[in-house]
Amino acid sequence: MKLSDFKFKLPDNQIAQFPPLHREDAKLLVLHRKTGQVEHKGMNDLVNYFDEQDVMVFNNSRIFPARLFGIKEKTNAEIEVFLLRELEHEEGCWDALVEPARKIRIGNKLYFDDDNTITGEVVDNTTSRGRTIRFQSDYTPDELVQALYAMGTTPIPEYIHRPLRAEASRQFRKEYMIDDDVDLAPILKQLDEERYQSIFATEIGAVAAPSASMHISRTLLKRIEIRGINYTTLTSHVGLGNFKIIDVEDLSKHKIDSEQIMIKKECVEVVNHAKLNKKRICAVGTEVLRALESVCGTNGLIKEFDGWTNLFIFPPYDMLVPSALLVNFFFPLSLQLMIVAAFGGYEQVMGAYKEALKHNYRFGDYGDAMLIVD
Repeated sequence: MKLSDFKFKLPDNQIAQFPPLHREDAKLLVLHRKTGQVEHKGMNDLVNYFDEQDVMVFNNSRIFPARLFGIKEKTNAEIEVFLLRELEHEEGCWDALVEPARKIRIGNKLYFDDDNTITGEVVDNTTSRGRTIRFQSDYTPDELVQALYAMGTTPIPEYIHRPLRAEASRQFRKEYMIDDDVDLAPILKQLDEERYQSIFATEIGAVAAPSASMHISRTLLKRIEIRGINYTTLTSHVGLGNFKIIDVEDLSKHKIDSEQIMIKKECVEVVNHAKLNKKRICAVGTEVLRALESVCGTNGLIKEFDGWTNLFIFPPYDMLVPSALLVNFFFPLSLQLMIVAAFGGYEQVMGAYKEALKHNYRFGDYGDAMLIVD
């Protein structure tokens, strides 16, 4: 397929700027991929589409406070440093993006606090914006990581505006019942820290949250348990490569960055048992779907794995593991939309997106959800 096949117009007012009041308050569009039928539901209706012993697979990846702001030596220019992953724990080396990149070269030093207890030296250029930074301090390697996390902020996407713009601010005050004279900044900061993360988040390493898993509250999880639906977790650390702009019309020529995935024995046993017993397996998020497909054999059974995947899924693609998919609504031309279309069928998914736009569903990480079933 072509890149332009995934182009559509998305109004700015349908890009979610804050989460719903409760995790399970999001709207849910249900797409039956065999018929193309669309139903308009809510997240609380999710359990009605699964039977006893079906399986839901969640992502337990946890984002870390990856966005830092440092001061460049001599010029005192403010530099944004977006940590991607730790390269050498003992040496304090990290892969990072810097902005403005044109001001940062090998050998430059950055200071991150008033007392200069932590400094960073650029030791390599990796991409146009990418740099390898060696952090130096009197801390132990473990203490240094914790200090960096303490200085960092939650890396919410750039399309989520802070402070909120006027219309979004009015909507937020109304939905959260906040008076006009109350300062929203500290409320939004705390909200982002709590809600831009799933309740399953235990494994630190992502720079973006697994959005589909964020819809699951502890109350909804209890309803899943009561219905007899099994669930398990795997780890798929979302990296910024997942959001890199695709600049080739021929999708077969696009190369994606590798991302770290970990599938443990418990997950393997739960998923394979469901597969062998012909139970429905629901991947919660495109990252989970890609991880499952990356570690399965031709028989559709998965294996334990701890490593990296660069599997690029786009239509046409024959899915081997999941038989259902829960996702958010993604942006035009995005890699995630291509994965969804590969699972649900291009015509059916793009038709469902037209319905979502018409019915004012919210797009993005804080937006509404779509469930695809047979």
